[in-house]
Amino acid sequence: MTTEQRYFYGLGRRKAAIARVRIYPGNGTVVINGRPFEEALPRASLRNEAIEPLSALDQNKSYNVQAKVRGGGVAGWAGAIKHGVARALVVADEANRRPLRLQGLLTRDPRVKERKKPGLKRARKAPQFTKR
Repeated sequence: MTTEQRYFYGLGRRKAAIARVRIYPGNGTVVINGRPFEEALPRASLRNEAIEPLSALDQNKSYNVQAKVRGGGVAGWAGAIKHGVARALVVADEANRRPLRLQGLLTRDPRVKERKKPGLKRARKAPQFTKR
């Protein structure tokens, strides 16, 4: 891809992952961190989640997606890319906002890992209770 080509930008976040997403008018190629889609996201369910906004608008073959993702694991990556693609589609065409909003694709998922509390083994798991 050439840098002179016009692109639309969207930033997506999920858990600890942050995705900087560019969508270009094209044929549906997806590149994540310079690697092919199938290599970066090994599970088909994660790949489907990442391009869900394009599927929701029936534009799978209309845009090429280029994403740079940092932090988190592959599940967080997929969610962050989904959020970034949805935001980029709104920048590309404001008419996309309503259908994406109705499917909840523009809302950032606020769930993150809960911190460990002192005196507990994990965030909520307490040590085993012994009566005697």
